[in-house]
Amino acid sequence: MSSTTITAEVLNERLRGPKAPLPVDVRSAPELREGQLRGALHLPLHELQERAPELLPDRQAPIVVYCAHGIRSAQALQLLQYLGYEQVSHLEGGFAHWQLRGLPTEVASVTDEANYSAERYSRQVLLAEIGAAGQRRLARARILLIGVGGLGSPAALYLSGAGVGTIGLIDSDSVDLSNLHRQVLHATPRIGIKKVESAQIAMFALNPEVKVELFAERFSAESAGPILDCGWDVIIDGADNFPTRYTLNDFALRRKIPVCHGSIDRFEGRVTTFLGDRGPCYRCLFPRAPRPGTIGSCAERGVLGVLPGVIGTLQATEALKLVLGIGQPLSGRLLTYEALDLRFREMRYNADPNCSACQTRVKGG
Repeated sequence: MSSTTITAEVLNERLRGPKAPLPVDVRSAPELREGQLRGALHLPLHELQERAPELLPDRQAPIVVYCAHGIRSAQALQLLQYLGYEQVSHLEGGFAHWQLRGLPTEVASVTDEANYSAERYSRQVLLAEIGAAGQRRLARARILLIGVGGLGSPAALYLSGAGVGTIGLIDSDSVDLSNLHRQVLHATPRIGIKKVESAQIAMFALNPEVKVELFAERFSAESAGPILDCGWDVIIDGADNFPTRYTLNDFALRRKIPVCHGSIDRFEGRVTTFLGDRGPCYRCLFPRAPRPGTIGSCAERGVLGVLPGVIGTLQATEALKLVLGIGQPLSGRLLTYEALDLRFREMRYNADPNCSACQTRVKGG
């Protein structure tokens, strides 16, 4: 345990002492229904950077930040240290550990969440194709994002804004300065922290009602099974390499999970959807991966910063349509966007009866 982490028992003793630290609750408003530490200041993580100078003017005063389980408070700790606060620690295990040990809490004041939610989604609910029933369907939905970089950034933000109930994030990388010209989910103060954690901060800032499940690891043949068995309705493929795409295709096919695929290169992007239980799959479209070294990455070939914003938003659109059961998905259709000519082209493709991944399904076996 580091010196910037404090246990529930030690904090309880210090709160009764003469130089008690100020507890700062960085959870979202709906979580306050469970109660909070006595005398705590509620300052949600997504508001911390903007409001800390106003609400916490003394940067030498002792502060203890806490959340539900200790993940967001660790992020809050780093952010406050970045802002110049000198005596900051975070509660080990969060409010859950505090409750488990039977330590004192108090009832928090919670705003009218029903009216708050109704206003948040009011423009979307007005659409006859969605309505209140569709919004409830979105709230129950579980969408998984493979990668929270260029494509995952706009997808995560728009799915959060739309009110998707649970969004899973898979990425093993940390935020780097070279990411920021296109990966709008992240920000300069969060350089160096895990992308999934940075993404969670931005998503909570947009919509504190969303639940985010983090997988700070690579998506691989070893990790795919346990992750995909968590009951996802749709997967958004923002992977940046062919092995991950083929692995995702094969595992998603066996579980009949739709995949909204996207890819980008320089000034061009592509989008298509694989429905999982019908229609062609990724191997039907690309039977074999290019030879290693024949196609460079964004780091080698470059990419226009706004390009993944267009493609990732289209992927999010496809995912929302699938959850809501509206519109026509891009199954069997590859949509290509050429930024320099500002042109969309559509290419149709069929299921391959000799496909190594879905041939049994195609032949009706």
